Amino acid sequence: MKNKVALITGASSGIGKSTAEAFAAKGAHVVVAARRKEELDTLVASIKAKGGKASAIQTDVSKSKDVEQMVAHTIKTFGRIDYAINNAGIEGELAPITELLEESWDKVMNINLKGVFLCMKHQAKAMIKGGHSGAIVNVGSVNSFLGFPAGSAYVTSKHGLIGLTTSVSAELAPQGIRVNLLCPGITVTPMHNRIRDLFGDDLYDKGIIPKVHLQRAGLPEEMAKAILFLCSDGSSYISGSTLTVDGGLTLTM
Repeated sequence: MKNKVALITGASSGIGKSTAEAFAAKGAHVVVAARRKEELDTLVASIKAKGGKASAIQTDVSKSKDVEQMVAHTIKTFGRIDYAINNAGIEGELAPITELLEESWDKVMNINLKGVFLCMKHQAKAMIKGGHSGAIVNVGSVNSFLGFPAGSAYVTSKHGLIGLTTSVSAELAPQGIRVNLLCPGITVTPMHNRIRDLFGDDLYDKGIIPKVHLQRAGLPEEMAKAILFLCSDGSSYISGSTLTVDGGLTLTM
């Protein structure tokens, strides 16, 4: 991956941040995008301090203009896109279907599902124009398969990524661009911590963690390793697939 270019959304924290650091450690040039510019600048400074090359651009993936600017910035800065990791997402409002606000539903869909659509649309254009092979990894969730009470908007948005990923793979793989979906299980991120605080230890430590074969939550660094694998030559015959990295959780739910 040395001197290849990776574009990562949702890179201000959690899985996105760890993925950016992992690509940089492999010698790739990285562009990190998110809504929180201060955190991005700190990440870029950290990567550069270790001898890597990185650039940040503030981006709201639900806005087409922002996404176009993000891709244009990547091309202008590093000349190409080899890997695109669409990780930006929110949990949104967790509420029963009878109480869920329409605007809350729309916000989750606009970021988690429409955002990935917009990113792939403009990333693919740039990658095809560049005339070289590449890889796109979308980040879903174990909730791409599993529903949970009060989570209809989040679950629907993540479930939709399965269809979006497989369809776009059918379009792009013949042109040398592989498209896959990573579905993390419980992972220690700021989003995880917010949900844990909302539902309490009884749900996580006593209810869910015992169902994980490995008896623990995953780490962002472990998800980053899986993303690197899906972008590497080691996964050269994998496209349109879903890789579930959950310690065995979905096998017991």
